[in-house]
Amino acid sequence: MEKPDHSLELSREEMKQYGYKIIDHIVDHFETQDTKKPVTIASREEMDSLLTEEIPNEPTAANQVLDFVMQHVIPNSNIVSHAKSFSFVPGPSNYISAMADTIATGFNIFSGGWAASPAAAELEIVTMNWMLEVFGFPTKNGGGIFTSGGSMANLTALVTARRIKCGQDFSKATIYLSDQAHSSNIKAIKVIGFKKEQIRIIPTDIEFKLSLNKLKNAIAKDRLEGLQPFCMIASAGTTNTGTVDPLNEIADICKEEDLWFHIDGAYGAAAMLSNKKPLLKGIERADSLTMDPHKWFFQPYEIGCLLVKDHNWLSSTFTEKPEYLRDVEGNESEINFYDHGVQLTRRFRALKFYMSLKTFGLNTFKKAIQYNIDLAEQTEAILRKSRNWEIVSPATLAIINFRFNPIDRNLNEKELDLINQNISNKIVFSREALLVTTVLQGQIVLRMCLINPRTTIQDIQNTLEKCEIYGNEELKVKV
Repeated sequence: MEKPDHSLELSREEMKQYGYKIIDHIVDHFETQDTKKPVTIASREEMDSLLTEEIPNEPTAANQVLDFVMQHVIPNSNIVSHAKSFSFVPGPSNYISAMADTIATGFNIFSGGWAASPAAAELEIVTMNWMLEVFGFPTKNGGGIFTSGGSMANLTALVTARRIKCGQDFSKATIYLSDQAHSSNIKAIKVIGFKKEQIRIIPTDIEFKLSLNKLKNAIAKDRLEGLQPFCMIASAGTTNTGTVDPLNEIADICKEEDLWFHIDGAYGAAAMLSNKKPLLKGIERADSLTMDPHKWFFQPYEIGCLLVKDHNWLSSTFTEKPEYLRDVEGNESEINFYDHGVQLTRRFRALKFYMSLKTFGLNTFKKAIQYNIDLAEQTEAILRKSRNWEIVSPATLAIINFRFNPIDRNLNEKELDLINQNISNKIVFSREALLVTTVLQGQIVLRMCLINPRTTIQDIQNTLEKCEIYGNEELKVKV
């Protein structure tokens, strides 16, 4: 019997052929991605010309649409999993998780409540318990939730902290974070209703760590002015430098001052699985912790994670009981994750994390993370042996910052800024590597984030050699 047009279906053979074609594309991507150029450069005008069209009222052959996407959409996107994608926080991903996402999407599993998918909820509980164990949180009372990423995880944590510490009135509440804290924290603070005057940006020291003395001074000043200090956000691996704030000491201050202690470990918390674990001492004392599996746990976008000391903090903050959910509430042990965060409709994020950890084993992830840390330290050693490079921030949790500054040239800061910005512009424009700048202590510097387990020291050396060529070209222009 022929299916009606409105069924939005293909035949069995059409689905198999279409699916196999997509899988072939994905496998080819995983096998060949590092042989391609990681950077895409296109203007809005070029994309408008290529992709803009009227709404398609009539059907187009499925393979024709797929071919168009593979020819014009995918190639016009950066390859963030490329071995020479060094900027921002790369997304190395892995094939097992990509296929797990395909399963979750293909079966369209609703992962909001227990009644819709007991298995999805249980796998989120299981994997959350694994993370509680890794980070030293209590597995009996602790809990958490998978989110779209670190931004939503931080937002969820701060909403919870506000309710527990401030109740309904947070008009006098003040919150503290360093000048190196991730911008998602500021965004979250504003989204949940705090004014600019309630945010305290605490300066960092020469190593980009939060100043404990300045934090204490800020808290004391606010209390003297009749305000309500309620939350401190520390960083376990800043995006700029990989720096870890003094977590244990901050935990002591939070305990003494009765502040909620949130740690943003979206980038660096996974270093708990490396020989840098001592740097993260005190992470287990946080009330809440953000970590991002789609960063250093090598998962595809999107999967962030929030852990809390007491899962009841989340449910008491976010639970709503509308009439249309009255039949699916379940008993106390059957967790509805829509009661633990903002989203009601949630995709099955836990599946990819579960399947990749089961397939490769945690020890393999540990080796990959350690490899990244060692790679950054090898990069630092190479740079220090050169007469052309200056280390601005040493290798810390696989991030290193440096600049072109030949020792035989007496260049001023303005000249150095321009040269290093132009080196970045040229390497990106060449599309050979994604290497952009950041600003540290007023200096424009090149920043490498090396969390791809496929990146080799040769990839880095090749990129540095090109950067030196561009740097020397800039010196000739200056002359």
